[in-house]
Order: sequence, then C-alpha cells, then structure tokens
Amino acid sequence: MSYVDGFVLAVPKASLDAYKKMAENAGAIWMEHGALAYVECTGDDVPYGELTSFPRAVQAKEDEVVIFSWVVYESRQSRDAVMAKVMADERLKMDWSAMPFDGKRMIFGGFQPFVEL
Repeated sequence: MSYVDGFVLAVPKASLDAYKKMAENAGAIWMEHGALAYVECTGDDVPYGELTSFPRAVQAKEDEVVIFSWVVYESRQSRDAVMAKVMADERLKMDWSAMPFDGKRMIFGGFQPFVEL
C-alpha cells in the first residue's frame, strides 16, 4: 500500500501567486525524486467551524486562504528515501523568513492508507 504526507496551511491572499510558483517548483522536485503524486489545493468550501475546521486548525486570518496538500509515495520506506533527497536538494534551500506563508501554523504528517480504491 502507498504512503501519504499531508499538509494544511494558511497563505495570505496577496502572496498566493508566489506560493503557487513555489509549490509548482517543489512539486516538480518531489516528483523527480520519486513521489508518485503531488497535489496542492486552495480552499474553496472550507467554512470556519464553531469548534473545529481547517481555518481554525491553521489560525487562518480573514485575508488568508487555506491550502490542503498531499504527496503520495510507493511506501513509507520510499517516502523516507524521497524526503531525504528532497531535503538535501539545493533547489529547495530557502530563507524561511521570506516564505509566502507562516510555517509555524502549518500542519503536516505522514499517513498510512487503510482504504485505497
């Protein structure tokens, strides 16, 4: 079965084009190093929930859009190998203070699928 890394973050609407450019570059690099799929989505129907929601989870502000992303790998072992190559790739060395989003509010994790149709 495959393995999935998932991400949720908030991007200021004014920085969305810069984020999209960064994501396209990152996605190409992830795929080059062995990811099976790389997907970035902007929130289109993500209401602010009373108790929980995507916007609450990343403390999205009025002028921000929620981004939901995932990367698919062949396996956990493959993910670990791909991630090591991605993190060592000089093309992704960036100044975190200049990123088009607040990385401290990003949620991420690795997931083992139990249903794949």
